[in-house]
Amino acid sequence: MNPVHKKIPVLIHNGKPVCESLIQVQYIDEVWHDKAPLLPSDPYQKATARFWADYIDKKIYDLGSRVWKTKGEEQATAKKEFIESLKLIEKELGDKPYFGGESFGYVDVAFIPFYSWFYAYEKCGNFSIEAECPKLIAWAKRCMQKESVFKSLPDQQKVYDFILQMKKHFGIV
Repeated sequence: MNPVHKKIPVLIHNGKPVCESLIQVQYIDEVWHDKAPLLPSDPYQKATARFWADYIDKKIYDLGSRVWKTKGEEQATAKKEFIESLKLIEKELGDKPYFGGESFGYVDVAFIPFYSWFYAYEKCGNFSIEAECPKLIAWAKRCMQKESVFKSLPDQQKVYDFILQMKKHFGIV
């Protein structure tokens, strides 16, 4: 039901498709805003949250994939760029419990799914995200205490096993 990319995820609400993850989260926030708003009401803070979610969406998957899909010097470069991006995101988090402040919000929703992949990136790239970005890992552990987050994310070991299968499939081993 994605009219352009013919891919998932697609949210169907009232029989109508809403495509692309970040757009779906914005839609959910607008439709069910009275439940637990994800985006701030202040226009500048809302724009800032959208910026960081977009940055995460465009950078983290691609950089993380390069960590597990490459070897040698190419992997070293990918790791460096990946860690630099994480440090930039960690700087935005600062000392706040969540990216939006005291409550779980839009940027948290955009970023927390990548936590399931961190273990695989670390194993494939032989590095520690916690050593490089301890505040991000503390944030992720805080998010994982939320039942809605914990129950919706895949187990890190299963993600790593999947990546090992992909590496084998593509002859990267």
